[in-house]
Amino acid sequence: MSITWIRETYCGLHGHDNLLTFGHRRMFLKCVSCGHESPGWELTETPPTVKVRGDARRHALIRPSLVDTQRAA
Repeated sequence: MSITWIRETYCGLHGHDNLLTFGHRRMFLKCVSCGHESPGWELTETPPTVKVRGDARRHALIRPSLVDTQRAA
């Protein structure tokens, strides 16, 4: 008896623990317990473009500095 058989039997009795997963140009459900994958959906459309209205400076992402730039002499 293999571990794969035990996992598949458990999912057969209790249902899959599905997790939404993204692959290369594909989106599908994958069971965390046994690894079963649904047929999923192909992601063939071009992604939407994002247009910023208003002041672009207000919408820019600013990364805070984690290190102080002053040096000790």
